[in-house]
Amino acid sequence: MNQKINKEEFFTYPPFITEPEWVPVAKRIRARFGNKFIADSLRVMLKRGFPLWYFFPRYDIDMELLEKSGDETENDKWGSIIKWNLKADGKTAQNAARSYENLSENAPEGIDKYIAFNWDAIDSWFEENEEVRVHPRDPYHRIDVCRSSRHIRIVVDDETVAETRCPAVLFETGLPARFYIPETDVWTRFLEPTNHKTHCPYKGTASYYSVKTNKTELKNVVWSYPYPNAGVQKIQNMLAFYTEKIDEVYVDGVRLPKG
Repeated sequence: MNQKINKEEFFTYPPFITEPEWVPVAKRIRARFGNKFIADSLRVMLKRGFPLWYFFPRYDIDMELLEKSGDETENDKWGSIIKWNLKADGKTAQNAARSYENLSENAPEGIDKYIAFNWDAIDSWFEENEEVRVHPRDPYHRIDVCRSSRHIRIVVDDETVAETRCPAVLFETGLPARFYIPETDVWTRFLEPTNHKTHCPYKGTASYYSVKTNKTELKNVVWSYPYPNAGVQKIQNMLAFYTEKIDEVYVDGVRLPKG
């Protein structure tokens, strides 16, 4: 079949996968509050979407550390949300956990036997013996990094600030492809390091740079992972550009749409 394809179609955002919303986690999940593991389970369920939640069976939680907060009950499509306070090691976290009651017809079976902890209320989270930061890892979220020979050129104010034929392309569920460029193929005189950092449970901690020319300064549009997580080491110390915020980005001669 001969069908003309617009090359720009390849650079649009793919759809984000939201189903299923309630899935079992095969890993051992532990939550530590102070110096105490207050939940430790091989039977955790994950509520997907945004935000993601680990739900622990009540029998894998030290329930003596929890008490209902008495705050006003909230409701969502699965039922009434009950809030719990957490007390351990001389510390108290208000509304640190939630559970469901008065379930709706759409609620997963048995969800009222589980309790979830607010991510930021817990001091540290572990999948098996590896600490997890930012939010739970979604088993439906995949990252692949491929070496490539695509021709990438980044232009700001008619200045070529990066050009390579040997990028690493990072493909991540729900996000556009990201092109990581070797530092030797970037004109670093246009880059200024900033104090900005971001944290990703899949990739690690990113350091940022601004692009500065004689006419323009684009803040925090370039990032790098000096110490990436296992599985994405191919991008270590390479530089990625926030292509949606740069006017001229060319991939094999095709200019990417901005935004």
